[in-house]
Amino acid sequence: MSVSQDKPQDIAARLAALPATRGTWWRIALLSLGGFFEFYDLFVGTYVAPGLVKAQILTTTTPGLFGTTGVAGFVAAFFAGLFVGTFCFAFVADRLGRRAIFTWSLVWYAVASLVMAFQTDAFGLNLWRFVCGIGVGVELVTIDTYIAELVPPSLRGRAFAFSNIIQFAAVPVAALLGWLLVPHTYFGLGGFGLDGWRLVVIAGSLGALVVWWIRRRLPESPRWLAARGRGAEAEEIVARWELEARLEQPGWTPAPIATPPQASGRGALAEIFTPPYRRRTIMLIVFNLFQAAGYYGFAAWVPTLLVSQGIEVTTSLLYTFIIAIAAPIGPLLGFWFTGHLERKHLIVGAALAIAGFGLLFAQARGMAAVVGCGVALTLANNILSFAYHGYQPELYPTRIRAFGVGFVYSFSRLATIFSSFVIAAILRAAGAGGVFVFIAGCMAVVALAIGIWGPRTHGRSLETISA
Repeated sequence: MSVSQDKPQDIAARLAALPATRGTWWRIALLSLGGFFEFYDLFVGTYVAPGLVKAQILTTTTPGLFGTTGVAGFVAAFFAGLFVGTFCFAFVADRLGRRAIFTWSLVWYAVASLVMAFQTDAFGLNLWRFVCGIGVGVELVTIDTYIAELVPPSLRGRAFAFSNIIQFAAVPVAALLGWLLVPHTYFGLGGFGLDGWRLVVIAGSLGALVVWWIRRRLPESPRWLAARGRGAEAEEIVARWELEARLEQPGWTPAPIATPPQASGRGALAEIFTPPYRRRTIMLIVFNLFQAAGYYGFAAWVPTLLVSQGIEVTTSLLYTFIIAIAAPIGPLLGFWFTGHLERKHLIVGAALAIAGFGLLFAQARGMAAVVGCGVALTLANNILSFAYHGYQPELYPTRIRAFGVGFVYSFSRLATIFSSFVIAAILRAAGAGGVFVFIAGCMAVVALAIGIWGPRTHGRSLETISA
């Protein structure tokens, strides 16, 4: 079956009809392995922060709201880089293709992270944390865009859950390394030693380079190729995947599912502010501003919040590691039930659960209560994560998908920059309880925004949702 180069909807129709094969899951896994190290770096700041304070490179809080020598400045530097990566460079994946961008942005991250591991003052540390964030920001948007374009409608929810299982597995790995390495100094010689936090950062950087090498053979997105008038290349890839499906499932035959026509060629950022995308864009901006403040308010601060409650650094990192083990369990649970649920409802439910468990965490005392509430909060956080990572790319057409997702997602990065300083100020003035009241309020806004204005996407093709 051939495809006309001027009909990208034919490629979309054939992709929508493909079954889930071993090759499909393998491609999702390869994409997600890159995301593993992006998530590793996204969360590693949480686990090395106590070590940076111990090494007197950073302080827990600063006298001024926007001090750059504290943990908040370190967190803000990374999210400033994420903002630049998502806002200024996400469009490159629409111009140059998904494959090239997610490959080279991983190299960018690995090199910048390696340089950061050898900084000795707050300025150098924050500078390279910022540069690292640019690469991570571009990578995460591109992964979401590619997975959404790769899988049929019936598989999208499970595909993002599967992807997040792999990506969130990085959290307990980073937490374990933080617990084992951060409190110590290694290779002491003549008064010189390598702080444990540096080894935690180096481990992520070197692992990312290995993954870059493994996934070089991933193909370009057929939807993107067809939308750019490169139908012959898209046809070759889709035909190969159809043959793969016939060999694995002998009774299967291609039966393209009708999809609305899509405009081909280059998109423009201004299009996300025209109907029907304007309402979606505004809704996602509000969503991202508040979900980031709430989500990272816990994820990026939990060891510091525990220390502020009088728990020593080593014990705090142990508690945090135990809580972090639950990180991939949220999307693992979602893998089994998300295929039957509307994604907007899943986001609303998870946001309300985060608000509730956050308020309980603030009152928890003793190891069992702290860990129990922390695990529940982590499960809700990560169900929210895989749900919205799948939801955002569904709301824009192929020609502006990376444009749109990068633009709205950048507001989550902007929110985290400022919320880091706000949380530090709240922690200083009102303690951990005040921080969790702030988190609960943010998640209430998230639930209202998605619940009222979010469109339904479950079981619908990307082209139908964006038509």
